[in-house]
Amino acid sequence: MGVNWISTEDEFHDILKDNMGVLFYFSTVSCSVGEALEPKVMDLMGKEFPKIEYCHIDMNTSPEISANNNVFVEPTILVFFDGKETIRKSRIVSIPDLSNAINRIYNLAFE
Repeated sequence: MGVNWISTEDEFHDILKDNMGVLFYFSTVSCSVGEALEPKVMDLMGKEFPKIEYCHIDMNTSPEISANNNVFVEPTILVFFDGKETIRKSRIVSIPDLSNAINRIYNLAFE
């Protein structure tokens, strides 16, 4: 599964326009929790939700995207369907809980 690194507001909005489902993973390279969680989230998305575009946003290099989305803690996961924020998870994220939350909407959006 490839990762889109988003660094500008234009890229952020273009990804939302071009995809029915998008997961944005907000973190920094200095966040050990974020570094440990991201491979698990990527694995989940690749196996269970392959139609959702996966994007990483570094909060240190793109603070305007973080601020405009009210993301102030790391890691934070935002999932958008049809351009609307649908799921928000921060700090300690349970992979089963994330999977269940996405699954409810994913099946409606893509089937």
